[in-house]
Amino acid sequence: MTIIDAHQHFWDPDDGDYDWVAGPFLPIRRVFTPDDLRPELAVAGVSATVLVQTWSSEEETRRFLVLADVTDFIAGVVGWVDLTSPDVAERLDGLTSGPGGRFLKGIRHQVHDETDENWLLRSDVRRGLAAVETAGLVYDLLVRPRELPAALRTVADFPDLRFVIDHAAKPDIRGGGFAPWERRLRPFASFRNHVWCKLSGLVTEADWHAWTPGQLAPYVNEVLDIFGSDRCLFGSDWPVCNVAGGYGKVVAAISRILAARPKADQAWIFAGSANELYRLGLQET
Repeated sequence: MTIIDAHQHFWDPDDGDYDWVAGPFLPIRRVFTPDDLRPELAVAGVSATVLVQTWSSEEETRRFLVLADVTDFIAGVVGWVDLTSPDVAERLDGLTSGPGGRFLKGIRHQVHDETDENWLLRSDVRRGLAAVETAGLVYDLLVRPRELPAALRTVADFPDLRFVIDHAAKPDIRGGGFAPWERRLRPFASFRNHVWCKLSGLVTEADWHAWTPGQLAPYVNEVLDIFGSDRCLFGSDWPVCNVAGGYGKVVAAISRILAARPKADQAWIFAGSANELYRLGLQET
């Protein structure tokens, strides 16, 4: 079965805003490149990836697009632009028309780092989202449960913009925060015609050293119940996942949780949904 990793990163912590890669994250405070990821993909049987931005930098996005053009397994890039900029449409056009521009599939911003939980509702941000829609790109929602009400209003107000919720909105698995997370995520079921959800990043919301597939399963199953298998997609969140077991352990956990589901559902989650959402144009087997 084809596997597309819909969420992975590269970075150089000395070239960007990586203050968060400190304390318990120190083991991943180093350069990560395609050469580091390639062996992990081979072992896990992953054939393609979506490379996702790591900080607020158009220059990083340009570098990622050039990298995608010369890296066989990168099928798409989710980049960053300043959505609040008055010339956001021109900035997007510059990215899509520049080197590697055909690989730009989506835009993301670290919404959960904004002090304003309603940042997505600002008029300048909404003008930027309209430009993303016009450009035919996806918008990745990087939010926690705190920002889900604003995200819900946003997806309701932009019915023609494709959205995907990264990391299932980062539920507090470690602290047992299922109920408040589920209560805020459940209303998105009404918008599943244009909203997807990534089964990614869950291991780092659990106890890094003691999590089990059984502890992740209720969250995975809830996401699948809300969105359906054809609106859910697998992502490793590598190399962040290395602090909680690594690439192979993440793939094995999701595979185990999904094992009892029909093969058609698994095919959607591991490849079909990412292919459709980001319009990757990949052949699936």
